[in-house]
Amino acid sequence: MLMEEVLRRENVMAAHKRVVQNGGAPGVDGMTVDDLMPYCREHWARIREALFSGTYVPQAVRRVEIPKPDGKGIRTLGIPTVLDRLIQQALLQILQPIFDPTFADSSFGYRPKRSAHGAVRRAREHMAAGYRWVVDLDLAQFFDRVNHDIVMARVARRVKDKRVLHLIRRYLQAGMMTGGLVAPRTEGTPQGGPLSPLLSNILLDDLDREVERRGHRFVRYADDCNVYVQSKAAGERVMASLERYLWRRLRLRINRDKSAVARPWTRKFLGYSVTVHRAPRLKVAPQAVLRLKAKLRLILRRGRGRSLAGVVAELGPVLRGWVAYFRMAEVKGSFEELDGWLRRKLRCILWRQWKTPRTRLHQLHKRGLDLDRAAVSAYNGRGPWWNAGASHMHTAIPTWQLHRQGLVSLLAEHRRLACTS
Repeated sequence: MLMEEVLRRENVMAAHKRVVQNGGAPGVDGMTVDDLMPYCREHWARIREALFSGTYVPQAVRRVEIPKPDGKGIRTLGIPTVLDRLIQQALLQILQPIFDPTFADSSFGYRPKRSAHGAVRRAREHMAAGYRWVVDLDLAQFFDRVNHDIVMARVARRVKDKRVLHLIRRYLQAGMMTGGLVAPRTEGTPQGGPLSPLLSNILLDDLDREVERRGHRFVRYADDCNVYVQSKAAGERVMASLERYLWRRLRLRINRDKSAVARPWTRKFLGYSVTVHRAPRLKVAPQAVLRLKAKLRLILRRGRGRSLAGVVAELGPVLRGWVAYFRMAEVKGSFEELDGWLRRKLRCILWRQWKTPRTRLHQLHKRGLDLDRAAVSAYNGRGPWWNAGASHMHTAIPTWQLHRQGLVSLLAEHRRLACTS
């Protein structure tokens, strides 16, 4: 039976290893990942028996709100306890090999050996083949609106062990704690648990199969789905018919404000956009650049009272991670623009730290400017941002000096990754 496979010692130990690797915040009980193994040594026999008998009841998830990447609104996460994350991970490791081979080839999100990069490549292939209109579908509050009965019916197509089905439903229905009060949940699968991505793919596989049945080219990554067609009229027909299908079959609604039938180069997909060429070239979407700047500003604001080397060291991992994700971009303009913006921000920090005209005069002269030029520059009365972009600060703080302190050049890092990939 399937529950025996889920609770097999090797599977549970592998699940424990993954939960510890993933880390994450404690749930409502305050238990950390470091506390999990000692707790399980003492209580696992009782927990295991409750899981076998079907009497195990998951604890409520802890509500956490984070800003959405575009800065518009908030995203609600539900953080399970580390014990429930362990059990969900053990379930996932057994269920994923059952369901994943049956998923559509155009589905890329939260699947083994698939990635956002694969989804972006597939999307570019469709555009290069002449499908130069996109039906960009955004599902309204998808993870909050999943219908429990519908998703359980899809799981039950391949899972016959009633104990496993009962446990999954209990995880779907686990309440959400806010301010010490637990609110029951009748729909949705909160982001934050290991099982939620698989359940979302199981549910949306119906959408994939419907789009395939109609013969359309498409790419889906989690709840982000793009269908590629050859005309605006065809796109509008597809949008209307899929909107009806999603509501009637899956009880899901499209967010009309964020969905559109448009040219691909006016939209973004997983942070990437494309050029208008017949053979489209990948580029970083403007929204992704703005999100990175917002993230970097938080680090830079904290740097006003610190050494420049300390600020640069904190920036390094963020910049390298961002370039690694966007290494497929073929248009380099965003990397050059960000490099220049970041260098100016760092020079701006120094100008602020020098504070008084007298100190600025001393620092500029010490860094190679002749006394007259240093005096004119120090007493010019302009603001920090203007001075950070002026020639006197470029002379005093040359680019090579910033790189010697460890500043990552986005353009150079992109070139390095492009050569090694």
